[in-house]
Amino acid sequence: MKALLAFMKKEWMEAIRSGKLVFLIILFTLFGIMNPAIAKLTPWLMKQMSSQLAESGMIITSVKVDALTSWTQFFKNLPIGLIVFAIMFSGSFTKEYQSGTMQLLITKGLARFKILFSKLSIMVLLWSLCYWICYFVTFFYNSYYWDNSVANQLVNAAVTWWLFGLWIMCLIVLFSTVSNSSGAVMAGTFGIVVVSYIMEMFPGIKEYVPTFLMKSSNIVIGMSDAGQYTNSIIIVCGMMVICFLASILLINKKKI
Repeated sequence: MKALLAFMKKEWMEAIRSGKLVFLIILFTLFGIMNPAIAKLTPWLMKQMSSQLAESGMIITSVKVDALTSWTQFFKNLPIGLIVFAIMFSGSFTKEYQSGTMQLLITKGLARFKILFSKLSIMVLLWSLCYWICYFVTFFYNSYYWDNSVANQLVNAAVTWWLFGLWIMCLIVLFSTVSNSSGAVMAGTFGIVVVSYIMEMFPGIKEYVPTFLMKSSNIVIGMSDAGQYTNSIIIVCGMMVICFLASILLINKKKI
């Protein structure tokens, strides 16, 4: 247990020393500020464009913005944040392989599954920290300018998208156990997401695929109910467990 905690501390300190923690917190905080800021500036921007569009025969009526406008922007920005996060941590394992640190840790008696668990734990912790910082910054600004009560089942929608991010973390770890290249890790993760998108095109199974969770913004605007995402949440949770167990088996067999 002491070895596990020590390695987790090492991973946490590495995130701080490398600047990843500070960068991600700043990025997601900026996203949290941008969501209501963009919503607040939308009427002004449309007013500035109205004269030019009027010359083309297009008439813009008054634009009404509220908390829903800001929350819609929140869910639009999340994929960007997740992509940046995934790129930054795609080399978490491969760097250890290439530098020989992993082999050194194993020869000193640290079990491979503890290394895997430590890295995944820190990734989950950082994703959760950044995600909810963005959420609460948006929430408080929206409360100040408008009224968050217009958003339907807001917490359910936010938790649903957060789970999608956790699934991505598990995929990164899984592909990190079979590849020595961060590019290959990203390619494998991206490939699974693309397959999920393709499967989502089939109406009969779209509510069972992981990428369906990214549509949780529809809950907030009242186009769907949180209950519609139950099947995909169950599938994603099951897949995360499978990814974790498969990662343990693969890293135990990996030649390092």
